[in-house]
Amino acid sequence: MEARLTDRLMTAFFIIIILSTGSCENDLFLKFCGIWHHGKNPLSLNVGLSTGCSKFFVSANESSLSINGNITSQCRRFDVIPLKRYKLDSEKDIHFCVHWEPMLDQLMLQLGDMNFILCKPSSSPASCCTDLSDDTREPNASYGIFNGMIKGDLVQSQTITGYNFKGAETPCKELCEQAKQKGSDWTKSFELPCAEKSESEMEKGFSGTNVTSDYFHSAPTVYVPPAVKPDTTMKSKVVITFYKNNSLFQEGFKTSNLLNDVVEVTVENEVIVDLPKPIRMNFPHDVIPKNHARQCVSWDTRKDPWAVNWLPDGCETQTKGAKHTECLCNHLTYFSVLVHPNLRPVRHLLALTAISSLGCALSFISCIALIVFFWRNRRRSKEQSLSIHVGLAVSLAFLSLLFFLTAVLANVVGERVCVWVGALLHYATLSSLTWMGIQVFHTFWLVYVVFRPSPKPYMWYLIGFGLPLVPVVILAAVGGFYGMTQVVPEDDVANPYRMCWLKTDTESDKTFLAICLTNMTAVAVLVISGALMLFVVYREIRTRDEWQQKRVAFLSIWGLSCLFGTTWGLVFLEFGPLSDFILFLSCILNSFQGFFLMLRFCMLDWIRKQANGSVLGSTSSGSTRQHMLQASEKS
Repeated sequence: MEARLTDRLMTAFFIIIILSTGSCENDLFLKFCGIWHHGKNPLSLNVGLSTGCSKFFVSANESSLSINGNITSQCRRFDVIPLKRYKLDSEKDIHFCVHWEPMLDQLMLQLGDMNFILCKPSSSPASCCTDLSDDTREPNASYGIFNGMIKGDLVQSQTITGYNFKGAETPCKELCEQAKQKGSDWTKSFELPCAEKSESEMEKGFSGTNVTSDYFHSAPTVYVPPAVKPDTTMKSKVVITFYKNNSLFQEGFKTSNLLNDVVEVTVENEVIVDLPKPIRMNFPHDVIPKNHARQCVSWDTRKDPWAVNWLPDGCETQTKGAKHTECLCNHLTYFSVLVHPNLRPVRHLLALTAISSLGCALSFISCIALIVFFWRNRRRSKEQSLSIHVGLAVSLAFLSLLFFLTAVLANVVGERVCVWVGALLHYATLSSLTWMGIQVFHTFWLVYVVFRPSPKPYMWYLIGFGLPLVPVVILAAVGGFYGMTQVVPEDDVANPYRMCWLKTDTESDKTFLAICLTNMTAVAVLVISGALMLFVVYREIRTRDEWQQKRVAFLSIWGLSCLFGTTWGLVFLEFGPLSDFILFLSCILNSFQGFFLMLRFCMLDWIRKQANGSVLGSTSSGSTRQHMLQASEKS
């Protein structure tokens, strides 16, 4: 009996010790989520934050969501933000989450798909507002917050006007020591977001300084040049803050990500830009895969102070082996290294996208008009290449439509649907190239095999629409090639252009090989054969009297240059100082190709009508065959 009683007392003693040990640990972070039930009025976000640690309120009504209270160490903010310009579905209830990290004095609101930075991260505040507990005494209401949850635990399922939190002020150094005791080697495997601030005085004659963190293992090294010191002050202070594992900085990235290390460089009460000698920051990191690229970026807080916006402007990237990246930047803000799939950033992507969209829309309409034109005149025309013209118009219309819609579909449909859209877009591209190749072969047939009939139309349809299916079906059967991909704009790497196409973010070597074996091979064969065919046709007709008397032959040559893929060959010339010009020229000629095709047939039809000829007898291959027959009869 005594032994049993002794065991029970010992068990109770250990439970008390465990509970007392747990109660000493502070509840560092707050994650409060809920659903905002609002009305149909214009919506707004109201922010009222000041320093202290007394009360924190999250409330909502028919038209506004409010974040108020005394919770921060340094941050003060009072704003009313209209939500009309943000992409929020105001017709439905909106899910939101409030994230509070006291060790960084950082507060973020996730509202729908948008993230609002209410308080930017700062370094090592003296006091932290922790142990925020629910002190709700708000009544039920028609509009407000329902399904309120704290760290995933449901607090209130009914709709109430708001939630009140009360906290306790704690020295931040104690919290860091508390976190340090949780890991055996904390400086090497620290997972919590944290920051360290280093301050350096810059007096007269300042010659530059190197700064690194003694707090974090493998932290960046920052060289501050003499040009950072303002000439207007005798003494100033440069503040360098090292951030570690802060998830806030990763906002907005899907396939790309930043390094865990972020450096903030500031000079008190000064805005420093256009430095004659840049700041040098050496970022150590793990080995970056060969199929990924590194790019130094800085956080532009001027464009939208409520959002994280990383840009490469003002920074130069220098790779120092597989484990080091050096950034040279001419201004002061937050800095880090963006790691993304090895895609070449595209200059002027917004302008190119606008041109492509306009060109594809116009080409689709033009191709549909051409198909109707050919169909109405199919009985009057004896043109043997009519089926080829129809096949090319159909393939170009399909390609233009898919390319015009791919960006919309990539942002609306899921990954599974995007796989099918990417496969269809690849098929449409190969089919268009194949029909252009058929044009090349058919013209060669008419030039050198004058008295033999050309193959039946069903043969052309079988080749033009059936042959491209083979590589697409093979790639789809293997899997992993089609889906969501991204084109990175050079001026805004954090907001890539999404489309359904061949994937470039995973298994890039295999995807590159697939692109080379399909698209690039088809383009190369098409360009070479097209150039040879232009030379052959010109050599055959340059001695005819019609060359000087009529413009049909010239327009035939011009039409062949558009149809036989010489414009696609511009992709091989995109280098050097004329790369931007070649890029825009290629974009215009290829996206408007359906329109140029219609324009060519309209001009040829008009010229033939002026000469009282047939409606469709002046097509490139048809006129070539006619001239060859006339030459044979004369001989």
